[in-house]
Amino acid sequence: MLRRLYDWTMSLASGRRAPLALGAVSFAESSFFPIPPDILLIPMVIARRTKAFAYATIATVTSVVGGAVGYAIGAFLFLQVAEPILAFYGYLDKFEQFGARFNEYGAWIVFIAGVTPFPYKVITIASGATGLDFAVFMVASVLARGLRFFVVAGLLYLFGPPIRTFIEKRLGLMFTIFVVGLVGGFIAIKFL
Repeated sequence: MLRRLYDWTMSLASGRRAPLALGAVSFAESSFFPIPPDILLIPMVIARRTKAFAYATIATVTSVVGGAVGYAIGAFLFLQVAEPILAFYGYLDKFEQFGARFNEYGAWIVFIAGVTPFPYKVITIASGATGLDFAVFMVASVLARGLRFFVVAGLLYLFGPPIRTFIEKRLGLMFTIFVVGLVGGFIAIKFL
């Protein structure tokens, strides 16, 4: 079953609509969706290495635009939309103390969240809710998201065939590591 899922993902990743799906996931992940775009970016680059940097560009641009929507949610819809999202991730009670210091280090916080597995949507919403300067937010977002997606695409471009062989030979192990990492990330977020 795992092999069929992998084969389906690889066929989807090399399909005609893969860039559209990548853009949609990247956009949504920056404002409300819990699944990172790497889930599509990695198999897409593995399936079509020559498009690695085009895919990284799509992920970067749509992620930053989605981040701007997250910023707007925080700025204009905090009570209606942002509070439930922050509550879902367990950050509502910590938001007040976080907001007080946020603007002091806002650019660095946005940058660090943009390149790490930390849920970027929490930072985009917090940036809008705390009134972080939008230009600072956008510059930090472009740099961080670009760095994240271009490094992933670049490494896969350089080392693609060996990585694909490694993944295909150890599919069960890779799936287990992915699930443990994903669940562990959500648990860490909940208790931080």
